[in-house]
Amino acid sequence: MKIKTYIAIMCASLLVAGCSLDFDETNGDTKETAYSYYDNLEKLVAYVYGFLPTDLDRNNGAMMESATDNSIYSWEQNTIYDIGNNVWSPIKTIDTGWDYFDAIRSANSFLENFDIEVLNKFEYNDDYEEIMAKATLFPYEVRFLRAFYIFELAKRYGNIPLLLRTYEPEEINFVEPSSFDAVVDFIVTECDQIIADNGLPVDHRDYRGDTGRATKGAVLALKSRALLYAASRLHNPSGDPAKWEKAAKAAAAVIAMNKYSLPKVGSDPLYMGDNNLFNSPQLIFERRDGARTSTFEARNEPMGYEGSKGGNTPTQNLVDAFEMKNGTPFDWDNAEHVRNMYVDELGNPTRDPRLYLNVLYNGATWLKQRVETNVGGLHTGMEGATKTGYYLRKHMNAQVSLNPVSPLGKEHHFPLFRYAEILLNYAEAMYHWVGEDTKPTDYPYSAREALNLVRDCADMKHVEETGNAFLEKLRNERRIELAFEDHRFWDIRRWKTGEVVKNIYGVRITGTDTNFTYSKVLVRQNQWDDKMYLFPFPQEELYMNENLVQNPDW
Repeated sequence: MKIKTYIAIMCASLLVAGCSLDFDETNGDTKETAYSYYDNLEKLVAYVYGFLPTDLDRNNGAMMESATDNSIYSWEQNTIYDIGNNVWSPIKTIDTGWDYFDAIRSANSFLENFDIEVLNKFEYNDDYEEIMAKATLFPYEVRFLRAFYIFELAKRYGNIPLLLRTYEPEEINFVEPSSFDAVVDFIVTECDQIIADNGLPVDHRDYRGDTGRATKGAVLALKSRALLYAASRLHNPSGDPAKWEKAAKAAAAVIAMNKYSLPKVGSDPLYMGDNNLFNSPQLIFERRDGARTSTFEARNEPMGYEGSKGGNTPTQNLVDAFEMKNGTPFDWDNAEHVRNMYVDELGNPTRDPRLYLNVLYNGATWLKQRVETNVGGLHTGMEGATKTGYYLRKHMNAQVSLNPVSPLGKEHHFPLFRYAEILLNYAEAMYHWVGEDTKPTDYPYSAREALNLVRDCADMKHVEETGNAFLEKLRNERRIELAFEDHRFWDIRRWKTGEVVKNIYGVRITGTDTNFTYSKVLVRQNQWDDKMYLFPFPQEELYMNENLVQNPDW
């Protein structure tokens, strides 16, 4: 049985469990048994994999994008609104990120108890060479996952306890936090060591069966992301160029693998919402979910479709970020832009093609039915209907059926690292280090060249701006390319641009098919407080550990 299968059933096979930082327990098997058989070892590793995040099933359906200016959730009872309403707090947290300490504890337990030599007793088994080859990778996979989870905590809380071993109950509540920079230094060192040891392959031998397992590319991608965050304004207020240089070099290492490529967006399985995501040539690492479900579609299909709930609805803020097809920014003061908001009079697309892969707009087709978000349209005017005039397209699987007579579910996988992010990481780091057009020796591209490689995949005009205008283009490219992939929420924080989330706009569409009128309307006003750049530590953790220091102003 493959790792991916164990991930899907991990909750039924835990050998390491628990929900807090202060102890480790087993389900009754002895530690000796747990670490003496390959199948048990594989389950233990799968359990650590099982903490990998997906934004498709978080916050009771609300994606983190719906706490940004890219989307709002149709149902205001959802806790995602606590962020925009500024009513979250140390005693009313909105995220389960603290649970990553459980994953870290399980990883530490595995690393302390794993001994590959115990498998030598199976040397006469037919599959001995295969299981030994895979088991050799286990500690490196777990070290990578531990580093990944440590970063997930650090990007939320900043300074965190860096727990690299298991702790006894009497000592865990005295651990002291490490600085964000120290945490990133550990992640980088760990990634470097895994690479130096040649600990993980470029590809796993059983490509399809082992899809979802960590690779060399995933390790380098984590290093790239961690160093990008460390170089950004939130953690680098002085703009130290040395930090940007490190981030650029880390992204360049992924590029230098010559493993990944960017297909045209219309042919990239990553955009299509089906379960072939892992066939995308730019996919580096993903959270696999082998369960065949229709929950995501039920939560996000337009109201009026059978079994649908509206869900995460893109905003006009996001739609405006998609340029016209010729590369000019969309302009509400341009009558032609507004008249041809999505298509021209002949039905030809008028915008960046990525708009149509992210957003269902008035007049779009979904499941052979025309989407109507105009006033009086089929998919408006009911509880849960879009307030913005749009519904979500990205990640939606058109093969799913919500018909109760003949329901059909599909697998839903979530990209965690992909090549477009790496190129955008690289472009941003290069810009802040040496500007938009300089390409130092041994670096593959200038910032401009890397940015335009991403735009080439959408057949969009190359960026010609310079200085701050170039940076704005770069940030906008990241916004639209990585929309609904759990980046925007964190990018706003590391850039310290929180004010952008305040005013959320939609579109009011009146008239008929032959003569629609579009008006930009304010649909929501969020609150913003600079303390939100970091999450609050849960109050109960502060009570238990006086060495933890609450983040500013919480």
